[in-house]
Amino acid sequence: MSSLTMYCIDLFNDDYQKIKSLGYKPVGLGKNNFTPNWLRDNTGDNISEKNSSYGELTFHYWLWKNKLKEIDDDKWIGFCAYRRFWGQTQDNFTIKYKKDFLNSVPENWNDESVILGQEIYMDGWTPMKIIKHGLKSIIKNPKFLFKKNRNLKFHFDSFHGYGNLDKAINLLEENDKTDFKRFMENRNSYNRGNMFICKSKKIMIAYYESIFPWLERCEKVFKNINNSSNDYGTRRIYAFLAERYMSYWFNKYSKVITWPVIFYNLNQNNID
Repeated sequence: MSSLTMYCIDLFNDDYQKIKSLGYKPVGLGKNNFTPNWLRDNTGDNISEKNSSYGELTFHYWLWKNKLKEIDDDKWIGFCAYRRFWGQTQDNFTIKYKKDFLNSVPENWNDESVILGQEIYMDGWTPMKIIKHGLKSIIKNPKFLFKKNRNLKFHFDSFHGYGNLDKAINLLEENDKTDFKRFMENRNSYNRGNMFICKSKKIMIAYYESIFPWLERCEKVFKNINNSSNDYGTRRIYAFLAERYMSYWFNKYSKVITWPVIFYNLNQNNID
């Protein structure tokens, strides 16, 4: 059976033993103090200083630049976070005990597959929320008044700066520009969690070689916005772009299996 290396991204030093008890590798992000036994994103070739706007992507960058080539090809590599974990089985959507956390590779995972979280849908908006966040999109195109027309683009424009998505898409390489635009305009869901599990270093490297140069180009366009904005949805625009792009990219270039991603706050709960 193939082995599984799960990196658990955290902001709190006190969670170290909880993560280790699951058999995961603790990864400390941000500016908080961590003891030396944590993996960090601020050594070697890194972009740790961008963590406030990139989120967990700063560790992905560190792994890509410093560690990925050393990892064996027959090993599954996965990512979770202190508030989001993979369920042990495909029909397990709650975590109560340690046995509910994913700790082994299921038999139905194909070596060429990528595991993504179940889809999250952009439904359930109240009229007040639509008016507050989506008014500009609705004025530009009244079709968004109707629930069936509210796609991922409408959601992104409403919560992460109107027009920013179009600016970002225009900076993509040609082989993804049209397809990602179509993905955002024709879908109202994406795979949740900005998390994946994969066995192919080739696929992972290709993904990192696509997303990080793109986000770097986006920084040149959004730099002034980030420096002046106190709005969380705009300040962390790179992490939010990555959530959608990850879902698009892996579904386009690999065979995807969806798996439960479960909310469980490790910092506030003990593991039985």
